[in-house]
Amino acid sequence: MSGANGTRRVVVTGMGCVSALGGDVASTWSGLVAGTSGIRRIAAWDPSRLDSQMAGEVRDFDAAAVLDRKQIRRTDRYIQFGLVTARQAMDQAGLPARLEGEMAEQTGVILGTGLGGVGTLVEGFTTNVLRGPDRISPFFVPMGIPNVGAGQVAISYGMTGPNFATVSACATGGHAIGEAWETIRRGDADRMLAGGSEAAVFEAVVGGFAAMRALSTRNNDPEAASRPFDRGRDGFVIGEGAGMLVLETVESADARGAEPLAELVGYGATADASHITLPAPGGMGAVRAARRALEKAGIQPSEVDHVNAHATSTPEGDRTELDAMRTTFGDHVGRLAITANKSMIGHTLGAAGAIEAIATIEAIRTGCVPPTINLDDPDPGADGLDLTPATASSREIEVAISNSFGFGGQNTTLVFRRWHA
Repeated sequence: MSGANGTRRVVVTGMGCVSALGGDVASTWSGLVAGTSGIRRIAAWDPSRLDSQMAGEVRDFDAAAVLDRKQIRRTDRYIQFGLVTARQAMDQAGLPARLEGEMAEQTGVILGTGLGGVGTLVEGFTTNVLRGPDRISPFFVPMGIPNVGAGQVAISYGMTGPNFATVSACATGGHAIGEAWETIRRGDADRMLAGGSEAAVFEAVVGGFAAMRALSTRNNDPEAASRPFDRGRDGFVIGEGAGMLVLETVESADARGAEPLAELVGYGATADASHITLPAPGGMGAVRAARRALEKAGIQPSEVDHVNAHATSTPEGDRTELDAMRTTFGDHVGRLAITANKSMIGHTLGAAGAIEAIATIEAIRTGCVPPTINLDDPDPGADGLDLTPATASSREIEVAISNSFGFGGQNTTLVFRRWHA
């Protein structure tokens, strides 16, 4: 079955998620709709040496459902997140425990991560300094490098199609899903598991972002620290988690009796070519990504109902994204329902685009737009825009977009549409 431009139509049939709000899609979504903050003072280790001492940590995480005790010791936390969310997505899509034969050959994996196995790297470097290189674990490299998460999903579940990682900072999850879509459209796979995973809440990483003055220092009120689009925002709050989608052709879904959750109809990817951390003036890289995604989808900006914004809670980033939305949507911008999930789960870096894609799909399915919390004093650039402050809103959504932007000036936009056979 062909789409607007003659290529194969691609639907989402399964989703998996772990976040600061819960260990699956249902708990994460219910927390988002309720306006619950998952941000707390860091509990995994003592953050008292840092200027920013809070995070959106995944609490009470247990990978025992997919890994035995030995495997858990030999896989980094970001890989475990990826394996758990992949299993959740496969189960919802009705895929078998392990793929075999032609199904395995026609299924691939793109699991992105911004930083890879940070916990493993920190431990290995510490061991090298304190005890010497001969005491480094033989699993140091395979647990730490960014592509092994995708490899481990395939090893565990049997996919033998295209397999790699996207690594583009905070645009990673968007790139993974978009490139998986393109892989299916050009006929290199019938289905793909795609998403992002990040487990980077470690002192060195938090300290590095703090040294850039990128993080909020509102330590006395962690739940109110992430404030996208609010005039009082002072930086982002780091988070961790993962999101994974099963994407497949309409024909594949029909043949298996799988229920499409939404259709992915557009993807745009651009570079700012401007600055290593700051967005291009006016957000023009983001504008070009959105325009390209909508062009591929055959959708006019006036047809979009909802935007899941990148909205990290940084002063310059949020202001530029507001500019970009005004340029992209023109007079229609005031009729968009806009939300910023990072107000509740923090910035999950390489996982952000995937988790927010899941939230975008759930908004389409349920007709509910989660709130942007902590929006007490909106930025002047938000005048006339519906940023869904404080409480969720009901809205019939036919078309929605999810934006993700990364350090290095990398931009992605995904366009989702309500499923119609």
